Amino acid sequence: MAEPLKNQFGEEIPEKIAGMILAVYPAFDSAAFVRDSLDGYESLSLTERGWKIAHALRQYLPDDYEVAVEILVASLGPKLERTEGNGMAPFLYSPHVFFVAKYGLDHFEASMLAQYELTQRFTAEFSIRLFLEKYPKPTLARLEMWATDPSVHVRRLVSEGTRPRLPWASRLRGFMEDPKPVIELLELLKNDPELYVRRSVANNLNDIGKDHPNLLVDTTRRWMKDATPERSWLVRHALRSAVKRGDPGALAVLGYKKDVNVAIRKVSIEPKQVAIGGSVAITFEIANQNAIKQRALVDLQVHFIKAHGKGNPKVFKLKAVELAPQEFVPMQKKISVANMTTRKHYPGIHKVDVLVNGSVKQLGAFELTQK
Repeated sequence: MAEPLKNQFGEEIPEKIAGMILAVYPAFDSAAFVRDSLDGYESLSLTERGWKIAHALRQYLPDDYEVAVEILVASLGPKLERTEGNGMAPFLYSPHVFFVAKYGLDHFEASMLAQYELTQRFTAEFSIRLFLEKYPKPTLARLEMWATDPSVHVRRLVSEGTRPRLPWASRLRGFMEDPKPVIELLELLKNDPELYVRRSVANNLNDIGKDHPNLLVDTTRRWMKDATPERSWLVRHALRSAVKRGDPGALAVLGYKKDVNVAIRKVSIEPKQVAIGGSVAITFEIANQNAIKQRALVDLQVHFIKAHGKGNPKVFKLKAVELAPQEFVPMQKKISVANMTTRKHYPGIHKVDVLVNGSVKQLGAFELTQK
């Protein structure tokens, strides 16, 4: 079993933060800060530990928030040099971000400057959402400026922080209802030179499409005109959920027709009965039945039985193919039915479908049993 992430955010974290602050603010009572931060620390989750330290920072830094946050910013270490492969090290600054989120809402300018610095060392995508809700116009105006910032981490904050459905964060209900201000920011980032930013833009559009599918299709259709390979990738990634839903507009943007004339042949689902912890091999052929070339986006859909006894479909990506007249292509996929943190398995009949340009074609089923 993997070690809990909180163990990588251990008792040394408050001590390290205390040392950094003491170096720029000699009056800091580091011993008391560490003692209070570690009171009950062992039983807390990763996020709870961050909040615990943030509350202790408020107690031992000056009462004046703007003075306190200036000290915090002055204590920060070097900026991140990479966009990936940083591990847990940036989490050192999660208490600082929580501090701004909790105590900085009445101090817009000081908090925005702090988040600008923090996002270049960790991320301010969670705290910035509170400012978008309380100060939508000035925060959006600042993000518009940051969309052209030299720092890739600042530019990514513009797209990631405005995601209406950012995982592990509160939803931005206003943008779920009217995402046009977000689209305007994403327009500034759609050709960003860094994949790190473009992936975030795609994820934001994917979020928007769950509430406004037509706006997603209209935006991506426009972006596909004279698109570079990099922007084309962004569009495909942004449309992934819409494609899984079989949205004809999304499929059309990618050049796939909803009604494609193909046959599914030589289907094999083995074994027909498998115990939880095993795997199932699914194979078939897709054949073009037209006298003209056809493009097909092929996915697999398994209806996993849930605790209530009903099936819940999960889509697995297979392949995009271009079929000449009468051409056929074999497809295969091995599906694990081992329990995992993201999916628990239950006994029952699991139906299997193939999705061809969003259209559902039944393949068969397998039975899942207890070990």
